[in-house]
Amino acid sequence: MPAPVAARQDALERLLGDLTIRIRSQIRVLASADEVIALEPDALSVIYVIAGDVHLPTGAAHPDALSSGDVLLVSGQSPLTLRVPTGAGVLVSRLALADEAAHLRALLPDIAWIRRFDELEPAAAALAQHIGVEGAIHSPERDGDLVICRMMATTLLQSVIRAWSTIGCAPEGWPSRTGDAFLDRVVEAIHQEPGREWTVEMLAGIGAMSRSVFASRFHTTLGRSPASYVTEVRMESAKRMLEAGSSVSDTSRRLGYNSDEGFSRAFRKATGVAPSRWRQRGRTPVSA
Repeated sequence: MPAPVAARQDALERLLGDLTIRIRSQIRVLASADEVIALEPDALSVIYVIAGDVHLPTGAAHPDALSSGDVLLVSGQSPLTLRVPTGAGVLVSRLALADEAAHLRALLPDIAWIRRFDELEPAAAALAQHIGVEGAIHSPERDGDLVICRMMATTLLQSVIRAWSTIGCAPEGWPSRTGDAFLDRVVEAIHQEPGREWTVEMLAGIGAMSRSVFASRFHTTLGRSPASYVTEVRMESAKRMLEAGSSVSDTSRRLGYNSDEGFSRAFRKATGVAPSRWRQRGRTPVSA
């Protein structure tokens, strides 16, 4: 197998393996009358058409209609509504990436649709027929329901992403962040542990390079130093943690800062506001 192909396959397997989610809501709509469903902003949504046709607003980024067996994945970057006519059926699975997988958001497509998903991924499509509750937000009825539902939703999402990649819709080199398999390892390590006290030597070791070669290659590829990249990843992690309600002190500690003051200075420099102010405008996350 050619090295670039093997590297892409490895990167895809890592992405799918690291994909963990929370369920916001999962409903199956079997329309007895015409219905309109608004997809939440910032929610990762999977729409699978169970029966009939589902219509979307006219737009270049997505089809005007989805038919039975089709699936649509949207990241919530822009508002979107579904029109479900009488007799049509659709699963709407609203998800959020878990904190430990939040760094994967940048690798997911803003919007993706797969025609005849039921033929490409028949097992996942069969699963989609039974996910969620008809016409209502899921509430657990048996012990373990949330765990099982989360596993089913994760499998569906993984299958959609794999199908999107398989049919050739993914950008060239996706899901590599850098186009360099060795630097991808480094970047992934930073995103997985942003609070670790990273040194250039440690990162060079992960990339299987000498310190000087690594520093030069990293800067040439990513346009910044390893230290700057670590700080950037920490600040993005800090934003998510503060928005989710984490205290400034806890966020500072988890991201490896020796003091709240040092963290606050870095955060203000990156965002222009104090972390306490950022936290105040955050939203309370919806649990699974």
